[in-house]
Amino acid sequence: MPRLLVADAAAEGVAAVRAARRAVAVSATFPRVMVEGFLREYVGVDAVVGPEVRSVAGVVTGIVVDDEVYGAAARRLLGDGGDAVGLVGEGTTHCLFSSYYCKETFAASSDADMRHGAAAAVKPVVFHDGRLAFTPTPSAALAMYAFLPFGLALAVSRVAALSLIPYRLTFLAAAATGIRYRHSAATAAESRVAGGVGGGGGRLYVCNHRTLLDPVVVATALGKPVTAVTYSLSRVSELIAPIRTARLTRDREDDRRSMAALLARGDLVVCPEGTTCREAFLLRFSPLFAELDGGAAVNPVALDTRVGMFYGTSTAPAAKWMDPFYFMMNPAPAYRVEFLPRVAAGGGEDSIRVANRVQRMIGEALGFELTGLTRKDKYMMLAGNEGVVPSPAPAPASMKANKD
Repeated sequence: MPRLLVADAAAEGVAAVRAARRAVAVSATFPRVMVEGFLREYVGVDAVVGPEVRSVAGVVTGIVVDDEVYGAAARRLLGDGGDAVGLVGEGTTHCLFSSYYCKETFAASSDADMRHGAAAAVKPVVFHDGRLAFTPTPSAALAMYAFLPFGLALAVSRVAALSLIPYRLTFLAAAATGIRYRHSAATAAESRVAGGVGGGGGRLYVCNHRTLLDPVVVATALGKPVTAVTYSLSRVSELIAPIRTARLTRDREDDRRSMAALLARGDLVVCPEGTTCREAFLLRFSPLFAELDGGAAVNPVALDTRVGMFYGTSTAPAAKWMDPFYFMMNPAPAYRVEFLPRVAAGGGEDSIRVANRVQRMIGEALGFELTGLTRKDKYMMLAGNEGVVPSPAPAPASMKANKD
């Protein structure tokens, strides 16, 4: 919702809200639970009033309470000196703020510069949750439900293609089912050459994190097997993964030794952001990859995705096993893979500097904005916790059969 509402806001209205002595948002059509987080966090209102949604055992039912309670609450708040200012989206028939209570109403201009000004007027939306990647208008929602059976069949066929077909044929098979890939063939070919530090071991590939499929796509672009390390991965995702996976423990020394041992045996893919980010931002890179014994050279990999219907990421731990399926259910999902020049690690250089340099290289390649935000910041904003949930004891690296 925050991303959709920011795109549909009016710059003049956002400025008026911030200028108000005490801004009260009174929604006539949106339930309060749908807009309160956006209005408080990104626009800066002091209070939000709107229709309430019934819940049973903590689960929202979708049934709106049909009464005048929110109207009475609005009159009480406005009577205490609040100003109701309307922000109306271009071409929409509803307001975030009820026009009945508004002192002023601002409609979004069709001018591109004005709409850009609206987005610049509010806090940037870095993190957001939910599966839908489109505005759920009635016609768009109907099209989604009509496509859903075909999407399920596509997801199954695409996952099977990634899991069973040899690497050299995966791109062709995926393209036949509608997946679009763009990768730098020349640098990928160079990266296929075996050999790590001193000609032994494997190569260390460091990429930003867009979906759980990142290491699989890197392996496919390289045309050879790799090992991916992760802090948390569902059992279902481990079972269907076509590459080797290894769980980390969040104990820095143990994880560093484990990564060094895995790198000594073959190519290793790490995502130092620690969590996925949907928007054009890069989170802070953990410097652990730059602290491996021997100063392994780092091969940065820039990744980006495009989806039109469903996001292939989620915050809820119970739903993470569905992430690859949601990504594959998109009519034409796209992945961009770009292998960047090597970065030397070790040699006395501070690991944090190396991590920042790799982050900057990937950000410049993708045109993404660099941030100092971390995995904890994301989960505190979206889930109210640090993203740590009880899990079974770490298991040794689970091995998948080589597709070749």
